[in-house]
Amino acid sequence: TKEEMGFQSEVTQLLDLVINSLYSNREIFLRELVSNASDAVDKLRFNALSDDNLYGGDSKLEIHIDFSEELHTITVKDNGIGMSREEVISNLGTIAKSGTKEFFGALSGDAQQDSQLIGQFGVGFYASFIVADRVVVTSRRADLEEGDAVRWESDGKGGFTVETVTRKKRGTEIVLHLKEDAREFANAYQLRQLIKKYSDHISTEILMPKEGEDAEGFEAVNSATALWTRPKSDIKDDEYQAFYKHISHDFEDAESWVHTKAEGKFEYTSLFFIPKRPPFDLFDRDASRGVKLYVQRVFIMDDAEQLLPAYLRFIRGIVDTADLPLNVSREILQHNKAIDSIRGASVKKILGLVEKIAKGDSYADFWQNFGRVLKEGIVEDTGNQESIAKLLRFASSKDAEAGETVSLEKYLEGMIEGQEEIYFLTGENLATVKSSPHLEIFEKKGIEVLLLCDPIDEWLVSHLTTFQDKPLKSILHGQLNLPGEESKDDTEDSEEKNDQQTDGFIKQLKEVLGDSVKDVRASSRLTSSPSCLVSDEHDMSANLQRILKASGQELPESKRILEINTEHALVEKLEETQDEEAFAKIALVLLDQAALVENGRLEDPSAFVNRVNELLLQA
Repeated sequence: TKEEMGFQSEVTQLLDLVINSLYSNREIFLRELVSNASDAVDKLRFNALSDDNLYGGDSKLEIHIDFSEELHTITVKDNGIGMSREEVISNLGTIAKSGTKEFFGALSGDAQQDSQLIGQFGVGFYASFIVADRVVVTSRRADLEEGDAVRWESDGKGGFTVETVTRKKRGTEIVLHLKEDAREFANAYQLRQLIKKYSDHISTEILMPKEGEDAEGFEAVNSATALWTRPKSDIKDDEYQAFYKHISHDFEDAESWVHTKAEGKFEYTSLFFIPKRPPFDLFDRDASRGVKLYVQRVFIMDDAEQLLPAYLRFIRGIVDTADLPLNVSREILQHNKAIDSIRGASVKKILGLVEKIAKGDSYADFWQNFGRVLKEGIVEDTGNQESIAKLLRFASSKDAEAGETVSLEKYLEGMIEGQEEIYFLTGENLATVKSSPHLEIFEKKGIEVLLLCDPIDEWLVSHLTTFQDKPLKSILHGQLNLPGEESKDDTEDSEEKNDQQTDGFIKQLKEVLGDSVKDVRASSRLTSSPSCLVSDEHDMSANLQRILKASGQELPESKRILEINTEHALVEKLEETQDEEAFAKIALVLLDQAALVENGRLEDPSAFVNRVNELLLQA
């Protein structure tokens, strides 16, 4: 009996997007189905390493593609691992990808723009419905009996039917009943061209009916040689791009790639690609990785997290080695010298490739897409910290308006005479840090400050403490001892003011502000603002406290230091104020203003408003 079932709501949404957004790229349906068939063959070959009975006397693994111009159908068939009834329902009726909800939330409704996002999501089997209005899948898992096969059928709209059937051979057969405007694909020439274009590099033979009047049987229509085993000089760019799309299910070309054949103590081949766009689940550190492991051209596993560190999770590619046993497990990989060696060399190759991109015009796009995850490497990969640091880009106080970024090496080139530290300012967003009063003295002296606004930047600067022997220094912490000479007039004014400034004024401010601040002192960093908040040298920054609190962590109370610009008219007015009540109100307003400028948040906004209103009325 047929069982009728409904698609998961995300599948329905995806099908609608696929059918409407990928119309202009519809020929990729065959690439996706052949890729899935190739994966099924790889999985059978791997599982048969420990259970040879899975072959059932049929060890020649193949993919068959047939068609009928009369019936307007295309059939893609493999003798790979196959699927059970539960797997068919799970794989074809639901999307088991973390971040799916966020992915659909990012779609704009613009078909052209969304099609590129869908390419990063990876539609796989659902690409069938670009060209077909009915799809029939029949599958039998290799370890099940003939009578335990399953047939799945759908028109790609509301749901699907599932029934148990008999199938003599293991594997999966997909029959596409083509839409009227897609019937040209049921053609030998068209199908052969698409296989050559998208799937020639697949190591499994793809067979099609022989051509000619008296021709019988099937013949291979692809080269059936693993692309990475061929000499680099023999591989064309479009072949690399086709292979990238096969392993990544992306619709766009890769940005760049690096192909390496290593010989010596450990022998292996690696081929890594950098996508043009970030995967939809890039910021999910638990999402699957994009590197497949092969041993002597036998597929062992995908999502091999031991091959690359998490901060390179956007990389797609393969590693093929002869230095591991065919039955290698994830547990063995964790403590294996060959894998450690391959991992170390692979990271250096990829960072070298990124460095090469950094010399070109496309690096701004790369940084926009992958910069935030690359920063994780500063924390995770101390061995390559210097190499990663060279690839980092930051907003700068000198180029803040233009929206340009600067490298640490370029920052060093622009340091003024006598400058020994790399200055940075962290904050919640670029608008906040650009207008920070802490920058005033730096702008006056012509000293560049790096503006760090990503949440991860707080952890980054706690691990990257120096670059090329120059320490990184937060302008929010401690006293500043800046290079650059002050003019004679400035020095005289400052000395005169210091003579005028009494200990009693600072003491009175401390008494009024009480426990709300750690200390009050005259500022050397302000030129036009009346006040600002700073932290002690080794205290946690206010921005990091905000981030940790937002993540639900309880923190011990940490008070800030209020710095006062003693040359500001408002502060001078305060110093002259004899009315104790008015003095207290203005002092508290100065504290609140400093907090507002820093992060836009006050503990008691209504009290601040009331104080300002009272002062305005008095004025």
